[in-house]
Amino acid sequence: MEKSDFSRYARQTMLPQIGAEGQRRIAAASVLVVGLGGLGAPVCAYLAGAGVGRLGLCDSDTVSVSNLHRQLLYAKADTGLPKTEAAQRRLSAVSGDTRFSLHPCGLTGADAAGIIGAYDLVVDCCDNFATRYLIDDTCRAARKPWVYGSIGEFSGQLALMGGRRGLRYADLYPGRESLCARPRAVAGVLGPVPGVIGAMQAAEALKWLAGIESPLDGAVFSIDMLTFQTSILQF
Repeated sequence: MEKSDFSRYARQTMLPQIGAEGQRRIAAASVLVVGLGGLGAPVCAYLAGAGVGRLGLCDSDTVSVSNLHRQLLYAKADTGLPKTEAAQRRLSAVSGDTRFSLHPCGLTGADAAGIIGAYDLVVDCCDNFATRYLIDDTCRAARKPWVYGSIGEFSGQLALMGGRRGLRYADLYPGRESLCARPRAVAGVLGPVPGVIGAMQAAEALKWLAGIESPLDGAVFSIDMLTFQTSILQF
C-alpha cells in the first residue's frame, strides 16, 4: 500500500478486523449498486470513501427536486441530469482511487446476467419488487452475494443474501407474482431513514469484501425509527 493510501484509509486499516490485507481486498473489489436514490446515495458515498476499486452505478432515473431531501449525492443544479452522471461527478471528487462504470439504462432481464457477472458483489438499493427478484435470480445463477435493503416511512430492513448460508429473497418473500403485480406507489419517508439503512448496507458490503463474517448472512435486521425497536429474524 502506498504511503498516501495508508494515510487516507488509516482509520479503517487500524481496525484489526480489516488491516492492510482487508484494505487490499477492498481496493481490488468491484461492487454494483442498483438504484442511486435514498439508499444508493449513502451506499456509494461510503464505498467510494472506503476505497472500493470499482463501483458500478446502475439507475435509469434522473435527478428531481423531490429527491434532494434524502439523496445527498445531488444538488439542485443536478436536476434533470441522469443520476449515474451526477453521482459519478460527486463521487469522483470523493475518491480518485475508485473507477466507475455507468449503467444508465438500469437493470433488465436482457442485460442483468452480463452486468452482474462483471462484479464481485451487488448492493440492492432499488425500490421495486421486480428488480429485487431479478437481482436474486441472477445472483443465484452467478453465485454472487448481494446486500438487500428496503425502507418504509420510518422503518427499514437489510440482509446479506446469497452468502455462505445461501438465503434468497424468494425465501424471504415467496409471493413473487402478487408482489410484482402491485402498482408502484409513491410513499412518504423520513429523510434520514434511507441514510441509516444505506450506511448499514455499505458496512455489510465492506465487511464481506474484507472477509469479516456477518450475523446478517442468512438473517434479516429490521428497525423502526419511530420507536427504535430492532429485531433480527434468523432463517
